[in-house]
Amino acid sequence: MVYLTRVEHFNAAHRLFNPAWSEDRNREVFGKCANENWHGHNYELHITIKGTPDPETGFIFNAKKLGDIVKDELVEHVDHKNLNLDVPFMAGKFTSAENFAIGIWNELQPHFIEHGVTLHCVKLYETPRIYVEYFG
Repeated sequence: MVYLTRVEHFNAAHRLFNPAWSEDRNREVFGKCANENWHGHNYELHITIKGTPDPETGFIFNAKKLGDIVKDELVEHVDHKNLNLDVPFMAGKFTSAENFAIGIWNELQPHFIEHGVTLHCVKLYETPRIYVEYFG
């Protein structure tokens, strides 16, 4: 099995808060991330697919096509957006890095399935020191 990873960068804002809680409780649990005026991240996204190299090309998947799918089907929809307000697949969800990684997987997986490729991992860096990985 060979793994191929595409790395992308994008910026997005969000707010972590539970509308059923008081502002004090939200600040207690989410800290600065509960700021009512939002906050942003410079995200780094690693999308990893897996497969066996094609004997005619040596590729498990064309790297250019991988980049196009990630950019066209995801980055264009989240870059410089508010995850709480502007991104339909995050509507009604807590916009934690964990939920965002799951949402990214769900958005991208059908596009890889239609090309006969297996999505292996979504790795999402929220900061240089904090990231989540989701394996579906």
